[in-house]
Amino acid sequence: MKLESDDLEDERFVPVSRSAWVGGQPEPETLDLVAREEPLELRVGGVPIAVVMRTPGHDEELARGFLLSERILEHPGQIASIRHCDTVSAPEAEDNVMLVRLREDCTIDLAALRRNLYASSSCGVCGKASIDAAMAPTRGRLPRPDPIQVELSTLYALPEALSTGQQVFARTGGLHAAGLFSSTGQKLVIREDVGRHNTVDKVIGWAAMRGVDLADKVLMVSGRVSFEITQKAAALGIPVVAAVSAPSSLAIGLAQRTGLTLVCFVRGQRLCVYSGAERLVPATHALSSS
Repeated sequence: MKLESDDLEDERFVPVSRSAWVGGQPEPETLDLVAREEPLELRVGGVPIAVVMRTPGHDEELARGFLLSERILEHPGQIASIRHCDTVSAPEAEDNVMLVRLREDCTIDLAALRRNLYASSSCGVCGKASIDAAMAPTRGRLPRPDPIQVELSTLYALPEALSTGQQVFARTGGLHAAGLFSSTGQKLVIREDVGRHNTVDKVIGWAAMRGVDLADKVLMVSGRVSFEITQKAAALGIPVVAAVSAPSSLAIGLAQRTGLTLVCFVRGQRLCVYSGAERLVPATHALSSS
């Protein structure tokens, strides 16, 4: 791989030396790019509540999305400010601590929150202190019927649309991606990260910072759909989740209980629907209108 000067300065990449073999023949050692992974500590009111392994960049979006999707906060307006910590105890912590200050009228039990949420993981559920915390109900069942209808041709086009925003994956092969789209397939935002649930939090945080209504949007993810991704979508009222890969049994069960449309294995002109098929326009109509 030919490295450009900008690659070496990009915080999302780390250049590493590597060698390779083709059959029984060694190739010359060369530089390669790998996706950067670093911890991000979130502190609310001075209390550390989580450490998330992530790819640097869009940290404020990640922090906002995490606070909302984990149901720590009810709405973005409860946040007074979010910023990187200016004073750290070790050089490696620089740019890796986010300070969240809440509005004075927002009260949460930070001690209980830390016990239940403190995480050092690439999985949103793995860091939960108890099964009850992991399986906590979302804010409620999504309304049915609701105004969103999605043509199958729109869903078929989403994997390619998502790939246009996966620049780091194209160079490293090491990142997940999530994208937020309108019900007609308009791309709103795409984010990449080493953690699949982090990509969703970054997308949610982006929407929160701009006051974007999620009730008529489609979330597209580049990998499989696990429980935590479905949980985050349902918690924020995103009605449709689509993926290029498989769902887990817990993801399907939660989608069915909350009324979320779950579409997986979106590849070419084929997909599989596991929940909420009533939001999808039949194939004959979708293909004729594309």
